[in-house]
Amino acid sequence: MKTLIATEPRKAELIEIEAPVLGEEEVRIDVEFSAPKHGTEVVDFRGISPFIDEEFSEEWRSFVPRKDPSKKGIVFGEFKLGNMVVGKIIEIGNKVNGFSVGDRVCTYGPISDTVIVNANNNHRLLKMPESGKWQNAVCYDPAQFALGAVRDANIKPGDCVAVSGLGAIGQIAIQLAKKTGASLVVGVDPIEHRREIALEGGADICLDPTSCDAGYEIKKLTNKQGVDAYIETSGIGSALQDALKGIGYGGTIAYIAFAKPFPEGLNFGREAHFNNANLVFSRAASEPNRDYPRWDRKRIERTCWELLMNGHLNCEKIIDPIVSFKDSADAYMKYVDQSPNLSIKLGVKHG
Repeated sequence: MKTLIATEPRKAELIEIEAPVLGEEEVRIDVEFSAPKHGTEVVDFRGISPFIDEEFSEEWRSFVPRKDPSKKGIVFGEFKLGNMVVGKIIEIGNKVNGFSVGDRVCTYGPISDTVIVNANNNHRLLKMPESGKWQNAVCYDPAQFALGAVRDANIKPGDCVAVSGLGAIGQIAIQLAKKTGASLVVGVDPIEHRREIALEGGADICLDPTSCDAGYEIKKLTNKQGVDAYIETSGIGSALQDALKGIGYGGTIAYIAFAKPFPEGLNFGREAHFNNANLVFSRAASEPNRDYPRWDRKRIERTCWELLMNGHLNCEKIIDPIVSFKDSADAYMKYVDQSPNLSIKLGVKHG
């Protein structure tokens, strides 16, 4: 079998590896479509993740050095790239319950010919309904973080909302905010194609932050008041500065990005000092959820799957571009790492 592997920082290759033996509670999936993760996975791919030399301690709630420094969190040559897969089950273990050969499913997995996953008590192995779109299915992961951000921003009907960074998470957040009943939804991104897709997805207006003062324009659009909620997904320092300027007094900024260190220029001595904004670091995967025990990661996941499969969300145009599996290594390096401005979320078509 062939699998997309990071053989060294910023280098992806399709590598032939031995197909693992199927366990008695596992299923083997013949992958039809797949997609990588454009956020945290890119930080890992570039070799700049804190997880390489450190680990996050749940006890201390902070990064700490690895107990064995020789064991890295990411091992290039073994690091499989990819996030979500859609395909048909072609083999099942003798103790698998609830799945059959031929079932079309979606789950987490690398960009690979075939994927093996545990099938028993695995709420992340999901059967695809006949009407389910594969583009929606591979957005299962980003949809969770978009929903988490919308909830953390406490968006209510009638609110004014801005979303900066119109990758998959930002695009889905636009759709969710508008369907929640926001009266004004503003998208902010320097890439024209992403702004066009956001307008189709429900944004009322989109701004290019490289050609205007986005925070100031948002204030003008809201009669100087600013937005009630601002979702920031890009991780760029200037985008957070725009959010601090465009947020209304006492509003909430849901900061969903896995940011890199900020360069000089981010200044909390300007609007941040006067607007009394709430800056919330939003991460749907963190437990307990802010609304625990009513909400947890499983409920977010379950809700997103329902919204994706019943058509409440539409991710067809978010998957762009779509490339063949044989071209996935070059495409990953180009569209995910080197020139992310040329994509929204990369899709891979197998077979």
